[in-house]
Amino acid sequence: MAQESPKNSAAEIPVTTNGEVDDSHEHGYHRCTRQIISEKLGRGSRTVDLELEAQIDILRDNKKKYENILKLAQTLATQLFQMVHTQKQLGDAFADLSLKSLELHEEFGYNADTQKLLAKNGETLLGAINFFIASVNTLVNKTIEDTLLTVKQYENARIEYDAYRTDLEELNLGPRDASTLPKIEQSQHLFQIHKEKYDKMRSDVSVKLKFLEENKVKVLRNQLVLFHSAVAAYFAGNQKQLELTLKQFHVKLKTPGVDAPSWLEEQ
Repeated sequence: MAQESPKNSAAEIPVTTNGEVDDSHEHGYHRCTRQIISEKLGRGSRTVDLELEAQIDILRDNKKKYENILKLAQTLATQLFQMVHTQKQLGDAFADLSLKSLELHEEFGYNADTQKLLAKNGETLLGAINFFIASVNTLVNKTIEDTLLTVKQYENARIEYDAYRTDLEELNLGPRDASTLPKIEQSQHLFQIHKEKYDKMRSDVSVKLKFLEENKVKVLRNQLVLFHSAVAAYFAGNQKQLELTLKQFHVKLKTPGVDAPSWLEEQ
């Protein structure tokens, strides 16, 4: 854990009427605001945990990439749904003509059967893709988002910690006499409180990142195998393997037919 050094000292430390360091909510807010501005202007120092911040940066970058996969998978599901719907209609049209065109009864008939089979397999594939979408959506917008909420709390705790650390450092640079010692002692006390809070939040983030990584690998491994197996079986025309894949991953299809994905209604 390192600290980036300030170029100049920060503003005056707020005190109460009896000379103690002011730790009220209002002054606590202003203290943190002062710390943020000081850091942005390059005048204030900040505590840096290089390893942890690198992990957080990777998580945020991965979240953006997973969101893109989610968006593309939803687009694929929407297009597949529309294709399946068209295949059903085409199959019905062929079947109707098969009954009314005796000279082309056979030709219309096997085209009707083919379109109905394609639609059935498309529904099965759509079930797999929707299951993939639901699982990745939970990972991205619930599990990862929950971890990033803890990260935000950690980052706020870091700002508070650095703000009180800066106060203490500035007091220690000044005179030490009967009037300043009580301020220094209270500042030391407040610093220790926020240091413990910062250390706890840093530990919480480390633990959550560890468990998130384990959960992410487990979830994505299963979902990527499902996605690959279902798509491969569909385009190979292997209906039995397609159905077996969904059974293997406990994917249940909606009956009868298939409903439009919820995001279709939003477009």
